[in-house]
Amino acid sequence: MKTPSFRLDGKRALVTGGSKGIGLAAAHALVQAGAQVMIVARNTPDLVAASADIVKASGQAATQVTHAALDVRNSSAVEALFKEHGPFDIVVNNAGTTRTKLIDEATDEDLDTVIDLNIKAAFYVLRAAARSLKAAGRPGSLINISSQMGHVGGPKRTLYCASKHALEGMTKTLGWELGPIGIRVNSICPTFIETELTAPMLADPDFKSFVTSKIALGRVGRLEEIMGAVVFLAGDASSLMTGSALMLDGGWTAS
Repeated sequence: MKTPSFRLDGKRALVTGGSKGIGLAAAHALVQAGAQVMIVARNTPDLVAASADIVKASGQAATQVTHAALDVRNSSAVEALFKEHGPFDIVVNNAGTTRTKLIDEATDEDLDTVIDLNIKAAFYVLRAAARSLKAAGRPGSLINISSQMGHVGGPKRTLYCASKHALEGMTKTLGWELGPIGIRVNSICPTFIETELTAPMLADPDFKSFVTSKIALGRVGRLEEIMGAVVFLAGDASSLMTGSALMLDGGWTAS
């Protein structure tokens, strides 16, 4: 018997929201494991800087990392990108946002913002990825960046939790729907990770104390702690895994 490889040589990957935070960490991980990676986001200068950072850190040729400006909320643009550049063996569906408000303070605009990016855009990417792989007759691994909040609730998280619970539902359903043709769909569910998005929240000592009190390890997560999970789900090491959530929550949901 031989341990399945954690290498991704010869694979092509797409990472949405790939210029910062968890998306950028995922792109670093995939390139370091041997994959050719395209990162997409709305801001071209951020993409250029991120691509250069990945190339420098990995020591890989610049051709190993490409980028394209893309608003994943635009379904036509998503379809066009997959038609031009797909199919991708690996897709990390990462783009997302949050609005941390009590329900009586949340506006229609807050709702639309979260639903449009966290649910509708995620659906557009999954649909385009599935169409592209099916047309090519190829297997693949689709990885949704979800959250522990897709499994629990939390104060001021009504909109975010609703969106991530929906993403978990899509993950489970597509595991069944696409499994027979060799396309696996899983989610990664992190706890609070130190990123630009969470920095303002974690700067509040009371909030950070609340968060760490819910984590068995007693601390928030680091971006590097996402990277191994991405590589695991992307390749043969997780070949029997689909429709599942990989919890990177430091024990939050174990309580």
